[in-house]
Amino acid sequence: MPVDNSRLKGFYKLSVSERREMLASIAGLDSSMVDAWASSGELDEETADRMIENVIGTYSLPIGVATNFIIDGEHYLIPFVVEEASVVAAASNMAKRCQASGGFRSDNDEPVMIGQIQVVGCGDVEAARDSILSASEELIAACNDVDPILVKFGGGCRNIEARIIETGSGPMVIVHILVDCRDAMGANAVNTMAETIAPRIEELSSGTVILRIISNLAVHRLARVSATFTPEEMSDSGDDPGRGSDVIDGVIQAYHFAAADPFRATTHNKGIMNAISPVAIACGQDWRAIESGAHSYAAYGREYGSMTHWEKDTDGNLIGSIEIPMAVGLVGGAVRIHPGAQANVALLGLRTANDLAKVMAAAGLAQNLGALRALATVGIQAGHMKLHLMNMVAASGAEGSEIEAVAKKVRESGERITMAVVERTLSEIRGE
Repeated sequence: MPVDNSRLKGFYKLSVSERREMLASIAGLDSSMVDAWASSGELDEETADRMIENVIGTYSLPIGVATNFIIDGEHYLIPFVVEEASVVAAASNMAKRCQASGGFRSDNDEPVMIGQIQVVGCGDVEAARDSILSASEELIAACNDVDPILVKFGGGCRNIEARIIETGSGPMVIVHILVDCRDAMGANAVNTMAETIAPRIEELSSGTVILRIISNLAVHRLARVSATFTPEEMSDSGDDPGRGSDVIDGVIQAYHFAAADPFRATTHNKGIMNAISPVAIACGQDWRAIESGAHSYAAYGREYGSMTHWEKDTDGNLIGSIEIPMAVGLVGGAVRIHPGAQANVALLGLRTANDLAKVMAAAGLAQNLGALRALATVGIQAGHMKLHLMNMVAASGAEGSEIEAVAKKVRESGERITMAVVERTLSEIRGE
């Protein structure tokens, strides 16, 4: 179950071990899950060696927790695995700014994935397509015979589609099998079904099947999340609706830039994935498939543009929404064998893959607003560099107590944070 309250006041002031203890208490996690967070190599070499080939070790990244998220009336503490400063802080900050309006609301599709079967060498492509479609019921039944467990839990092949495409190699018939994958991402089930019916497709089409593979452009498995932000919430002080209205206007102008220009949209959408991919990694998901599907959908049937939509309602509130393919699963894959992923899923209190999908979409929407708000006001570097400062100090060669001393002096100087300022401050402290 999700947590009772995602508002953890002063959480950032605690030590790392104190944060772990608090989260374990709040989410009811057992000691093995806490140990998975505490160990820098939470994935043992034996498990790693079973996951991929030619293993030589493991590689760690920080796990941070985004707070303040309310989604469909429930509170979530969201784990991020990411190396970039300011991402977790920005998402948490923006999530807090829509709580007065009830937080985030979701409306997701059923978990239907597409399996593609490529048929070439058909003498009459239209006749081949029609023959395949006329045998839809037979093909659906054959697919479902492959995975009776999936069917038992309410999933399975739902439909067969076929279309003709023109290519440099001549016309092809492309068959789509639409498979409800329930709480699995679905790649194994979909690929097995596609391979199983390929010989029958060849008989029906009098052609040759080449590829039989899942598509990561999951247009039937969309996650939709929206939220409302009032002018008061968008202001710095929380009690200045005039300033908040100006911020909202700036956010909308920044969004319109991304919606109209693919050069800006690429960076705009990268910011969205700054949240979605870290949550996917934290929960043992195929984040490459998710990223591929998300960017493809941003160009699906149109010029590449924004993954999000922002507008003002009649009351002057900012309304944000995201619609994005979200092929995630809680059954199979790394989530079942990686102790860190298991701990992170437990922290979220997820019950279904749909829960994970809406959490990731909400995180992406919040992160997008964080970037747009910064760009429309103080600029992206002001907050980012403050949070990146400790990394810069360590990279300058500072050690031990020097790190906090240099960071403190740079913050208090009021100068723009640059590597030159950090190195100069380190030299001054060592000189003192």
